[in-house]
Amino acid sequence: MKKILSIRGGGIRGIIPCCCLMRLESQLGGVTRDHVDLCAGTSTGALLTAAIAAGIPAADLLKVYTQRSHEIFTPSGAIATAKRVVEGFMYDPAHLHHVMVSVFGEKAGWVINDSPIRVMISATAMNGHNWFFVRDNPRNTRITGRVRLLDAAVASACAPTYFDHWKIEDIDGKTLRFFDGGAGGTANPAYQACVEAFEYDDFLPAETRMVALGTGYFPTSDEPPSGLIGTVGWATGTLVDTSADWVDRAVNRQWPGVMTSRNVELPRTIDEADLSAIRDLVEIGQKMAAALDWNELLGGPSAEPKPPSPTP
Repeated sequence: MKKILSIRGGGIRGIIPCCCLMRLESQLGGVTRDHVDLCAGTSTGALLTAAIAAGIPAADLLKVYTQRSHEIFTPSGAIATAKRVVEGFMYDPAHLHHVMVSVFGEKAGWVINDSPIRVMISATAMNGHNWFFVRDNPRNTRITGRVRLLDAAVASACAPTYFDHWKIEDIDGKTLRFFDGGAGGTANPAYQACVEAFEYDDFLPAETRMVALGTGYFPTSDEPPSGLIGTVGWATGTLVDTSADWVDRAVNRQWPGVMTSRNVELPRTIDEADLSAIRDLVEIGQKMAAALDWNELLGGPSAEPKPPSPTP
């Protein structure tokens, strides 16, 4: 039985699926990549995907969210708002890249082909085309496997108006600039994960299980946004989340029985850069994680775990 893990976008709300990964590692032992064959992610999910591929324990990733987010989401308050209006973004993605390089250590130089498990990271090019960064294999175009794993993840995490774009050089001989994959309608990467697995790889739906983790949601209002900042927040939040809603239904229609989805309703709207919500998000994530039986989710109690993935 092949195992796929899919992780949605959501900025600081990535704390929620990160707590679920800690539960997985506690229940099954080892690190997450020991138990999955393909990991797919968008935005904060892309960062988690890259870290899973690199074999970084989920507990270490939670510390990045809780202790180092201020290094990424800077400046804050009125200065950030003013910068958003004047420059079109609040945060420099170089700060995010710097933090992730320090977390990855010697693996910061990995290209996607170095990953011991398959990955799928989505990002949206400035020309509006969606890109799906995967390992090269004979059934795909073989032009993204030489991209650095961290470059793909940071590109996917650059949510418009939050972050400036991220530039990746030498993709099929071109230099391209990217924004968040969610801007291209793939905030929920589950459908594209299935496309990559079943159409461009050797996975078979009847022999595959996928677990899709969300980053929390809050029921939206029918009331229109007010003012420029309110409208920007609505466009980058509600619209992106809306594009994610259809994906689970589409996966279940096309590949019934393959996917199990887990998400949680939030007690209030939590912006993806709201660092004041970190403590609440940890509590929410731990509560969601406590209800998960990863043996059952990944194939049932009798399923044998994969042997640990070799480090290239």
